[in-house]
Amino acid sequence: MPVHKRQPSIELLEIMGVVKENGNEQTSLPPVHTPLSYDYVLVAKTIENQERGTFKKQTEYIEELKKKNMRVTKIIDDDLVFYGIQAPKEIFEKYRYLLKVSDACNWSSDQNIVPLSTRIRIVHFILNHTFIHSGECLRDLVKTKVFEARFCLHEKKKQRELKESWARWTACLQGQPITAVRNYFGEKVALYYLWLGWYTFLLIPPAVIGIVVFLYGLAFFNSSPLIKEVCETDTVMCPLCDNKCKVWQLSDTCAYAKMSLLFDNNGTVFFAMFMAVWATLFLAFWKRHRASYVCEWKVSDWCEEEEELILEIVNNANCKPRKHKHSYLRSTLVLICVTVMILVIIGLTHVLVVFRVITAVLLANGQWEFLSNYSTSAAMMLGAVLHYIIITVMTRVNRIVAMKLCELEETRSFAATEKSFTVKMFTFQFFTYFSSLFYVAFFLGRINGHPGGYVRIAGIWRLEECHPSGCLTDLFIQMAIIMVLKQTISNVFEFTGPWFCRWFKRRQTQRLQRKCAHCYLKDESEAKYGAELCDNCKLRDWLSNYRLNDVDSFSLFNEFLEMVIQFSFTTIFVAAFPLAPVLALINNIIEIRLDAIKMVTLERRMVPKKTNDIGVWIDVLEAIGVLAVIANGLVIGVSSDFIPRLVYQYRYGPCANGTVTDIDCMAGYINNTLSFARMDDTNLKNEFSIDQMKTPSGLNVSFCSYRDYRSSEDYSLTPQFWLILAVRFAFVILFEHVVVFCKFVAAWFVPSAPMQVKNDRLFDKLHRLKEELRSFDV
Repeated sequence: MPVHKRQPSIELLEIMGVVKENGNEQTSLPPVHTPLSYDYVLVAKTIENQERGTFKKQTEYIEELKKKNMRVTKIIDDDLVFYGIQAPKEIFEKYRYLLKVSDACNWSSDQNIVPLSTRIRIVHFILNHTFIHSGECLRDLVKTKVFEARFCLHEKKKQRELKESWARWTACLQGQPITAVRNYFGEKVALYYLWLGWYTFLLIPPAVIGIVVFLYGLAFFNSSPLIKEVCETDTVMCPLCDNKCKVWQLSDTCAYAKMSLLFDNNGTVFFAMFMAVWATLFLAFWKRHRASYVCEWKVSDWCEEEEELILEIVNNANCKPRKHKHSYLRSTLVLICVTVMILVIIGLTHVLVVFRVITAVLLANGQWEFLSNYSTSAAMMLGAVLHYIIITVMTRVNRIVAMKLCELEETRSFAATEKSFTVKMFTFQFFTYFSSLFYVAFFLGRINGHPGGYVRIAGIWRLEECHPSGCLTDLFIQMAIIMVLKQTISNVFEFTGPWFCRWFKRRQTQRLQRKCAHCYLKDESEAKYGAELCDNCKLRDWLSNYRLNDVDSFSLFNEFLEMVIQFSFTTIFVAAFPLAPVLALINNIIEIRLDAIKMVTLERRMVPKKTNDIGVWIDVLEAIGVLAVIANGLVIGVSSDFIPRLVYQYRYGPCANGTVTDIDCMAGYINNTLSFARMDDTNLKNEFSIDQMKTPSGLNVSFCSYRDYRSSEDYSLTPQFWLILAVRFAFVILFEHVVVFCKFVAAWFVPSAPMQVKNDRLFDKLHRLKEELRSFDV
């Protein structure tokens, strides 16, 4: 492949001080030349490596930029062409003036230097709104490979400062330089890290209380009468499946019962209420925390729509605003498509149910005795692993569908598209993650029937049952596996993927790792080489940025989505998994530095964007907080054994009449929760074979027990079942009303902004109005 020598452009020679006078090169360079910073870089293939039509579009687009007085520096390296873009000073002056007039942001009048982050944002907008004759803009040209890449450059000095103070593993337990991050990456990225840091900090109280709840269950590990009753009983339980499954001893589940009590105890109720209130306090304190920084950055009054209009005018003074449009037909079509997609995701939950049922049967009938004894638990774990695989696949599918639906909506601006995409993508991901968990929490073991009348899939396979120790343990296993797999595997791939890509690109371009000569000339004899030396410096810098992993407008969205899903796990089903905040805390401490290292050293610089909030994510978090109240109330009231134990203690137990003092009030509870099925029943004879009614020791039994409140005569539900059901619903209503009341009180008690911030904004507005009045008088 031919190597093209990089020819310095006339503009570059003029910048360096090399001018042609009567055909002779003259120079008037200063002792040290300071390289100009470039706002943007475009990369394309050379004319020999692309089609003629593609090259024509590339040339036409560059000419359109020059018509807007953009300075374009072209450097060729082998089969790549680099275009360095510099915007004229007039563009930024116009932006500053319009910003001041619109009052969208308080731009200080004495700020004469426009930060590079602001320059990049303005140039990025202009590049994306510069069209060629075919109506294509830069986004379209990148999609069709007219340009191979586009990116803004990292600033080496600031990049090194951020790496030393923030983007390193040894800074895991240190604070974050949020203002420095904002100055480099813009407000949008800074607010993400500010939110993530605040979320991580406020996870400390629930993590500590979660550990205390866990230790509370551990303290009664051996002394609980419930565990003793399970471990020391000789109760014979009905077979869990057909064919090879036989009756078994309840004492075989002693270890399972102990684990269940660790997460299903009285402390769980308090912890669930605490987490529901915590979610509200977290959002209230976050708004205060955000307000302090937003006020400091002078973007409190920033308006996204007004910012867009300013950039439109800067790009084209004769522009016309895009009108807001709404189509009921398109909205209805999108709603139908979203509903169908949700039904498909819920259908995958049914696939998981069928998988677990069939797997349990196959394991129970298999040759391995160990798996046969624990077929239900093994099937639950394998189902959780399959669920994680489905999540991984559906994440890609959900992204494609959400983007297609946004295109169908024809949103007015990119910001509106981003907001619409966020809502749809989170909705799809939420159902992907939680549909199976909702089934385990509220349906597992409640629709499977009873001996002699089991509910079967296709009339063959019996539906799953809850473990005799309770249904909450199944939910805990499902959550633990998904959460650990998601956080561990995601973090490994999130870091190693970009690192390996950068390493691979460097291996391919070893020859380009040359030292850059200083861009200054010792004497006039070196003048003719000066431009090429500076070209080499620029090229080396541009190539190093080009080798980094690409980023786009949705890169930050991926980070937010990951953390919001984790927030959902931490709050919605926390009653079943009190250690979830601990895992989230550990993960977030690593996540902050992982994202920082990736963003500063492994990825191209993200285009700095201005904002004063985390956008639609705050609405999503508030919705999760409301859902957390409902879900935790239902988990404790419906899935947990808290209510049945409470009813037994005060209505059916030995302490019900208030006279017994030497017996534990929960003695006999396990036997009270079991019903009996007799072999002399006709339906039961058809359900179980004689071989299945033999104990492991070879004894034949005439009856077996199962977990339910049913009569042994006709399998009808007992009055105790209806009493427990009534108390369950009463508890759920009471729990939700109490927690919602606490949430409203907490939200009212915590102001949305500190008084100092409100006072600062008040005095700042007064000062600006007085300045305007003085200029009016003059």
